[in-house]
Amino acid sequence: MNKSIAETGKVSRWRELGINDACYQQGICSTDNPEAQVAGSKDSKSHNQILSSVVLLLQKETPLANAAFWAARRGNLALLKLLLNSGRVDVDCRDSHGTTLLMVASYAGHIDCVRELVLQGADINLQRESGTTALFFAAQQGHNEVVRFLFGFGASTECRTKDGGTALLAASQYGHRQVVETLLKHGANIHDQLYDGATALFLAAQGGYLDVIRLLLSSGAKVNQPRQDGTAPLWIASQMGHSEVVRVMLLRGADRDAERNDGTTALLKAANKGYSDVIQELLKFSPTLGILKNGTSALHAAVLSGNIKTVALLLEAGADPALRNKANELPAELTKNEHILHLLRSKEGHRKS
Repeated sequence: MNKSIAETGKVSRWRELGINDACYQQGICSTDNPEAQVAGSKDSKSHNQILSSVVLLLQKETPLANAAFWAARRGNLALLKLLLNSGRVDVDCRDSHGTTLLMVASYAGHIDCVRELVLQGADINLQRESGTTALFFAAQQGHNEVVRFLFGFGASTECRTKDGGTALLAASQYGHRQVVETLLKHGANIHDQLYDGATALFLAAQGGYLDVIRLLLSSGAKVNQPRQDGTAPLWIASQMGHSEVVRVMLLRGADRDAERNDGTTALLKAANKGYSDVIQELLKFSPTLGILKNGTSALHAAVLSGNIKTVALLLEAGADPALRNKANELPAELTKNEHILHLLRSKEGHRKS
């Protein structure tokens, strides 16, 4: 244990508050995640006992900002107000990563604490080292009431994280439809992109959030907007096995044959993963079944995956078992599965006859 802490007895005083010594030494919110685990009291101390302990500490050299972070995280409004009104805690105090009390309260969804901090003058648009804001955290966690409140006091939708993230991108990535709707109503740019090119629609497609996807599409999101590596929303939805998302995107004009920079398509990826439900949706829109630019076909990928149903679906749709990949291999040369070999040979025999 740090000698100065032991000598001053601060650890024992923090225990009176229900905050353990590990949290004291590390700082209440000293991790990269404002949801850092903060141990509450294991004893059944009453609310008044905790407040009384804080009153005693106000005259000492204890870092009261730590207690304020704890109160914001736990939603202890009375304690937070007491600390702020003491004049010893700056409403915009930060931890070592630039996290503010408002960010912590917003992340946790404690609207009363958020309101108190804002009314006491907290800067709503301050950013952490990573670029995140109180609005970003509230949106990421789906706290729509907090999001609406922050907008009432001038929260900006334009603040970006180091990777280009915005509140809209965060809400879409985590599937918070109501928050997405609120953000769009308050001017969030539906075409926001991470620096790798991922859009709100892409992130929602990756997570399979159909209600968010429908909202974004009806609000003008571009269904075929790819990331910088060429990955389109349809491709990522297919890779993740979200068949309903694939269906909706195809109906809204998604390019069934859009290729990534590596030459793979949504169908090839679904075949590789063995997602028969996704393949069924894609086949309704007649995707390419031949050899792709990367030198292989969806049938080759399906055979390699060992999924009998996906092989059967592709053969029924007209995939040619006589096509050779860039290594000059037939699909039948890629497996020892007797059921798959039987399907391939039966199709070859039917073609010859």
